[in-house]
Amino acid sequence: MSSNPTRPPETTVAGDSEERINRFLATASHDLQSPLRHIAMYAELLLDDLEETLDGEQLQSLRMILEKAQTAQRLTKALMSLAGGAPQVTPEEVDLQALAENVWGELTDKAAVREATLESDGLPSIRTDPALFGLVLRHLLTNALTYRSEASPHVTIAAEREGTDWFIRISDNGTGIDPAYQERIFEPFWKLPKAGAVQGAGLGLTTAREFLTALGGDISLEHSDESGSCFIIRLPIA
Repeated sequence: MSSNPTRPPETTVAGDSEERINRFLATASHDLQSPLRHIAMYAELLLDDLEETLDGEQLQSLRMILEKAQTAQRLTKALMSLAGGAPQVTPEEVDLQALAENVWGELTDKAAVREATLESDGLPSIRTDPALFGLVLRHLLTNALTYRSEASPHVTIAAEREGTDWFIRISDNGTGIDPAYQERIFEPFWKLPKAGAVQGAGLGLTTAREFLTALGGDISLEHSDESGSCFIIRLPIA
């Protein structure tokens, strides 16, 4: 009988990766719930106590803090439910144009990429979960800003209706993805090599795909070369 170790089946490897994802999401989301709850609570208290004494700009800033904390709470709850195997989906009518502009504005402010441009005029309203789909957009737009070329980042978002589905294309003018890596970009904990980049957990595209599956849709890389990349999202209309 041979003593050489045998390679574990692919299903075992995939199962281990999925278990690691679930542990990561559950732990991170659980630990974030308490501070987010307190931020939202104190923002509400300040609004109740100071609303009549604040000027318009101060009031808007405080309301924004409350709104962002509540959004983050919904996202962490969604991540916890994803770790449990069934993401909580709360569909509503979503202004895709406003959502895209909001996510883009937050990302470019955070990254201080003032020269970056977004082309997305005329996007439709869609029925989906705004927290989950907003996170999908955030992952894709973050990648577009991270894997930029020497040119100023430019992202185009376009949507068209085909039959019973929306097809949303997100294109950038970044460095593109090497053909050798294109089959791996949705793998959990795998990160596209980039010199000098701050490495994350490698779960962005993985969770984006999982959220879109929960929403009844999917995502794929339509094309990628030295001129940039284009991802296509399919979402059911109803």
